[in-house]
Amino acid sequence: MAGDKLIEVKNLSKEFHGKEVLKNISLNINKGDVVCLIGPSGSGKSTFLRCLNKLEVADSGEILFEGVDICKKDVNIDLHRQKMGMVFQQFNLFPHMTVLKNLIIAPMKLQGADEE
Repeated sequence: MAGDKLIEVKNLSKEFHGKEVLKNISLNINKGDVVCLIGPSGSGKSTFLRCLNKLEVADSGEILFEGVDICKKDVNIDLHRQKMGMVFQQFNLFPHMTVLKNLIIAPMKLQGADEE
């Protein structure tokens, strides 16, 4: 339902080699929201998105996805990733596959979906 909290980020911080990239970022995203991150190159946009998908581990803070703190070590992130999506700048499509095959490979691998 629109308006329900989908993602809640609380005081997220991340450093690389002593350089603070994210500092106490807090944000709520509700179902149905459209969100745009804008900033100059190197400002932490990609790092923030990578933390949301747990491709990077935050140094501190919480990320709640559908009410579950995905930063905890005992959380099965693969279950939550089935409901998340991320498009990288470099698409890395499989050139030997059709567009349709490129689109359905993830649900087939992650969820065991049929090709049909």
